[in-house]
Amino acid sequence: MSDLLSFTLFILAGGLAGFINVMAGGGSALTVPMLVLMGYDPTVANGSNRIAILVEAVVGVAAFRRHQYSDFGMSWKLGLMTLPGAILGAIYAVRVDDALFMKLLGLVMILVILSLVFPKARVMEHARTHRWAGWLRWPAMFLIGLYGGFIQAGVGFMIMAGLTHLYQMDLVRVNMHKVFITLLFTLPAVILFIWTGNINWFAAIGLSVGMSLGAWLAVKASIRKGERLVRITLMVALGMVAIKLLFF
Repeated sequence: MSDLLSFTLFILAGGLAGFINVMAGGGSALTVPMLVLMGYDPTVANGSNRIAILVEAVVGVAAFRRHQYSDFGMSWKLGLMTLPGAILGAIYAVRVDDALFMKLLGLVMILVILSLVFPKARVMEHARTHRWAGWLRWPAMFLIGLYGGFIQAGVGFMIMAGLTHLYQMDLVRVNMHKVFITLLFTLPAVILFIWTGNINWFAAIGLSVGMSLGAWLAVKASIRKGERLVRITLMVALGMVAIKLLFF
């Protein structure tokens, strides 16, 4: 495969992944396997993808801000809550059986889909009747950071579930905070991958271009179409990834 064709493929795949990541999550489930199938070492594929994720997050934050969707105070607070876990996740590798982990992750995604089906008023009423929900916020965000630091793929689903149910935010505002949180906890992982030389910059730049474009389009679609489009995209993306994890 020529360099031009490879770079074009990186941009196209990155664009789709960037759109999915901002609207829902799981875009890395497309880009990382693609790099591996193209012959890249899995660690290099993971590291190169993290560069693109970081650039995508920067573009997403800027796009939301341009459309008057920003709350840096709250975004910083949420991001800092994930940072300790992300640093630990980037430094230490806790290994579990891959097959079991993927099955469990698939089940979690199905549960998230079911939770999105419930009417929002019911979710908020349920949250108000359980004062302990506030106590779950710190450990939940820490674990989200830990997972994001280790694996990253699929962490968008976890962020959306956490912010929706523990903070009772609408999904457009959840996405606004999600891209900022992703920006913060991706930094330690990117530094680690660069330090250890596990980046292919040709692939990273191509994916970054594509993910930037996809993220920008996703922000515009998210704001114009509102929560309903985000909810539908999230449910479809979750369903596809869950089926892959459980049955393939």
